[in-house]
Amino acid sequence: MSVTAPTPDQLKEVAGKMGLSLTDGDVASFIALMQPSVEAYNVVDRLPDHLPQVKYPRTPGHRPTAEENPHNAWYYKTRIEGASQGKLKGKTVVLKDNVMLAGVPMMNGASTLEGYVPEIDATVATRILDAGGTILGKAHCEYFCVSGGSHTNATGPVHNPYKIGYSAGGSSSGCAVLVALGEADMAIGGDQGGSIRMPSSFSGIYGLKPTHGLVPYTGIMPIEITVDHTGPMTATVRDNALLLEVIAGADGFDPRQYAPRVHPYTQMLDGGVRGLKIAIIREGFGQPKAEPAVEDKVRAGAAQLAKLGAEVTEVSIPWHLLGGAVFLPIVAEGLTQTMMWGDGYGVSRSDLYVTSLMDFHRGWRRRANELSETTKLFTLFGTYIREYYGSRYYGKATNLARQLTAAYDAALASHDLLLLPTTPMKAQPLPAPGASREEVVERQWRWSPTPLPSTSRIIRRWRSRAG
Repeated sequence: MSVTAPTPDQLKEVAGKMGLSLTDGDVASFIALMQPSVEAYNVVDRLPDHLPQVKYPRTPGHRPTAEENPHNAWYYKTRIEGASQGKLKGKTVVLKDNVMLAGVPMMNGASTLEGYVPEIDATVATRILDAGGTILGKAHCEYFCVSGGSHTNATGPVHNPYKIGYSAGGSSSGCAVLVALGEADMAIGGDQGGSIRMPSSFSGIYGLKPTHGLVPYTGIMPIEITVDHTGPMTATVRDNALLLEVIAGADGFDPRQYAPRVHPYTQMLDGGVRGLKIAIIREGFGQPKAEPAVEDKVRAGAAQLAKLGAEVTEVSIPWHLLGGAVFLPIVAEGLTQTMMWGDGYGVSRSDLYVTSLMDFHRGWRRRANELSETTKLFTLFGTYIREYYGSRYYGKATNLARQLTAAYDAALASHDLLLLPTTPMKAQPLPAPGASREEVVERQWRWSPTPLPSTSRIIRRWRSRAG
């Protein structure tokens, strides 16, 4: 598409949004002054884009029928064979449906994105294929990945692998189910606020949210650059380490990556836990909706580790109680400005921008009534905050996040790992068809290990623990 100079009416409309008063003479003057800029934009428009080449042949595959997809975990099935040898030879992998796979449809759980077909492979997909892995297709996820439950996908809920009608967790819901059912050996999930870890917990598999920037997010539809992570979901710990070993490391595109340190993770699995210093986080227990059975299981696991020779102690990290509150402005405002109004990417960072996704995703503005209730809520609230309060809370939350990180780092200075429940409860029933908006949204937050009680209660508990 080419760029044209604005009409007088268009420029007046833009000026109105800016609070700028223009005379007809001003309008004509500015339109004339904009002409060189319009021409520069059209130079960019005519130049070929610079995107990575697709290395391995494939077909679009097919969308499985309900009969072959009883848990609604698959979006598209295909089969892409990787290199003839490598660390993943013989392993099958499924991708969360926000991960680009050239020539294979991607809807990211959203009706407004259905019909989009990317033209590149995400870096993690290329690395899997380079390592000899076989990609089997795309797994359903939550609507734009904005849910900790598995009930917001536009095609219907994703069901728990062990009990139809129960949540599989979100937002990497389909990935967890397919690995748990043995339909794929491994999966690539995404995690901002628990979207790998929660479905892994509810589905009984192993999920890892890697260190921020360790694994490139290139070719994956973002939510918010400072909290976007992608990582492995597998049936075994060894496979988790193996997949991480393959996908970790800088790719030259992702601005989240600052010379990340990569290790031979599979070689670090042996040796047992004797001498390992494990800290149980006190504030990770006793959440308002926590189930005693879950907490007992976690403590029993800690006791078993102690029997195997680990040094298990308890620590208090009062800042843990504030994690959900500090996270919220970052994800709510970041999601609104980057994924929604920013057409999936936003601006102001050096990245690999897939403009075909940006063009297609803009269409949500004409179909906003189709958005999931959770996406509507975040976008409404984030837009409201931006319009009436500016970006100060995003900035302050980012500043506070450094204190939150420092609190965990202080505990890790004398311990090898911190232990707490991933989810405070077992998988719960899915909302019934026709459930109220309130119930749909409540089921999104219910699983969160850092819930958001009232402001006074959060501050009171934090102050009592912090002294």
